[in-house]
Amino acid sequence: MLKLALITLGIVALCMLFLCVKILLKPGGKFGSSHIGGSQAMRERGIHCVQSMDAFERRERKHAKERVDKK
Repeated sequence: MLKLALITLGIVALCMLFLCVKILLKPGGKFGSSHIGGSQAMRERGIHCVQSMDAFERRERKHAKERVDKK
């Protein structure tokens, strides 16, 4: 049982090392953005994340009356 735990821990440590190679070897290295807005191709197509689009729409209509849904 201990042998299996050590092998598993070794595999996990090796995977973490491979994931961090860019950060460890490159000065000032960091993970890239995983948001849609961080992709150059998506920005060129005009596709943004929902949160950005919502903030943009709210900024555009800041003087509009708020809609009240009645239940």
